[in-house]
Amino acid sequence: MTVIDGLIVCNWSRSIFEEMVAGGLTAANCTCSIWEGFGESMRQLAALKQLMRDNADLVTPVYGVTDIDRARSEGKVGIILGWQNSTGFGEDLRMVPLYAELGLRVVQMTYHTANFAGSGCLEGVDRGLTDFGRDLVAALNEEGILIDLSHVGAQTAMDVVLCSQKPVAYTHCAPRALKEHARNKADEELLAVTRRGGVIGVTMFPPFMPRGNDSSLEDYVDVVDYVVSLCGEDHVAIGTDFMLDFPQERVGQFLQDKGVGRKLLNPTKPKFPDELQRISQFPNLTDAMQRRGWKDARIEKVIGGNWQRLFAQVWR
Repeated sequence: MTVIDGLIVCNWSRSIFEEMVAGGLTAANCTCSIWEGFGESMRQLAALKQLMRDNADLVTPVYGVTDIDRARSEGKVGIILGWQNSTGFGEDLRMVPLYAELGLRVVQMTYHTANFAGSGCLEGVDRGLTDFGRDLVAALNEEGILIDLSHVGAQTAMDVVLCSQKPVAYTHCAPRALKEHARNKADEELLAVTRRGGVIGVTMFPPFMPRGNDSSLEDYVDVVDYVVSLCGEDHVAIGTDFMLDFPQERVGQFLQDKGVGRKLLNPTKPKFPDELQRISQFPNLTDAMQRRGWKDARIEKVIGGNWQRLFAQVWR
């Protein structure tokens, strides 16, 4: 079975790669830029690529869907390079093909607040996609980079859905119908993406779950079930948002505007379900789906098949 996590952001190390192998992951979208501009994004990408070379017995880079199949056959984990912001391009669209050549395959338009492209979900006023943002969408489409809308404001996200010539995704989100939170998505936002062929990666990040830090693995499967019922099993996947082994000050930067400004969120320390606190416990998720009586065909789609299909549609 192909197992793909739509979003993991960790303090990357050999021990994290070992957990990914132990958890049976075939591939994962691995964040290597959040608030950073061009220079620091390039350095972080270089550092992750070097770490991958140093641990080639465990992981392999993913440039296309055939690399995912190869990773599975070799018993390794395919590393998909992803950003949770588009600030790494600066305001220079010539950087898009450059990063594409380096292996960047997933880019979120904005992270929490506004940038040159549009507004994030925590921006006071969502003014929608800018003209530069429209040009950026076209450039990402041209280079075969999947557009992510997880932290994007509702109006900006809808503008991207209508503007993009290729399907887009929420790589890691939860439904607002089950928990009122600025980061969660209304049903109509989820449906707008899936009606155009996109995929919803359901996160289990506790602040977005109906029972917060008291959420169990069964509660998470309940949320996945809700999105499947809404959008259909061909358009739902997993995007855990595992955030492991960071020092506390680094986690704090994720929650500050641009990494250094005002505090945007002040959640309690998140506690993932006991059965799925680490990547190595990933098989517990499949077991929980089987206990629900899900057919193998549905499990295979949600646990990885839908991501692979979308990547095949979008990546060049």
